Amino acid sequence: MSLLEVNNLKKSFRVSDPLGRKAGRLVAVNNISFSIGKGETLGLVGESGCGKSTTGKLILQLLKPDQGQIVYDGTELTGLSPGKMRPWRRRMQMIFQDPFSSLNPRMTVAATLSEPLLIHRLVPPRQIRDKVIELLEKVGLTAEHEQRYPHEFSGGQRQRIGIARALAVEPQLIIADEPVSALDLSVQAQILNLLQKIQKEQQLSYLFIAHDLAVIEHVSDRVAVMYLGQIVELCSAEELYKNPRHPYTEALLNAVPVPDPDHARPLALTGEIPSPVNPPAGCHFHPRCPYADDLCRVQAPVLKEISTGHLVACHYHDQVGHYLLQRRS
Repeated sequence: MSLLEVNNLKKSFRVSDPLGRKAGRLVAVNNISFSIGKGETLGLVGESGCGKSTTGKLILQLLKPDQGQIVYDGTELTGLSPGKMRPWRRRMQMIFQDPFSSLNPRMTVAATLSEPLLIHRLVPPRQIRDKVIELLEKVGLTAEHEQRYPHEFSGGQRQRIGIARALAVEPQLIIADEPVSALDLSVQAQILNLLQKIQKEQQLSYLFIAHDLAVIEHVSDRVAVMYLGQIVELCSAEELYKNPRHPYTEALLNAVPVPDPDHARPLALTGEIPSPVNPPAGCHFHPRCPYADDLCRVQAPVLKEISTGHLVACHYHDQVGHYLLQRRS
């Protein structure tokens, strides 16, 4: 049984010109569907501005969708009031992209980690300090850090504090929004290993949002590829990296740096990312796609299953792979 089901989710925002006049609507998330099982990590990958972070905020009801359903453990969340959402927020938490701006600079670590415990009344007041120290130790920090402020920590330490805050309420699902993109490579590895260790210990489910395919490959069981607010490919991580069937996925894989540049002849995407306010007719990817023809320009492909568990939205998915470099032995 799935822990989370997202069905036909859509979200748009009003766009104004410099004079404040309505200039259209930006469709950030356009009719997407997916599920996450218990203990599973679903990677959500795509270029900046494709709607990944908006999707995470919609799941947590930080933003209200225009249409669609978000079903968590059998209960639909989209129609719940803020008061009725509170118990569900304990079961779903978020790790934010920027480990500095996501922490209150005027609150010590102890105050930051105590707050969710007090709000949800999870621990008697006299036991809160013990719980705070337990959380710090779980993420590789110590009791001596509890009275420090965010500016006294490195980026990696701040992200560990963010992880500890998410774990404080003992959630079942964590939405990790680019949790390592602002960190050095060595620190990235530490944080990724920490997240995987905690997942095994607590049987957590993750929606792992990133634009780095190397990171996604390392942490994900399945991967959803997103382009201009739509999911264009969804399958297991192993299948995606061995047998991509959407031109956009192929291009993303070819953009990953390789050790020997002499053997790297990636499929270069031409043109700019189209505006989500005025997307192209037909397949949104066709202006940048080497496989596109007249059909792609007038008819949008439907996300469909081409093999067990492998969904693709492309008219010519059977041709994709011609440009893919065989970079892995």
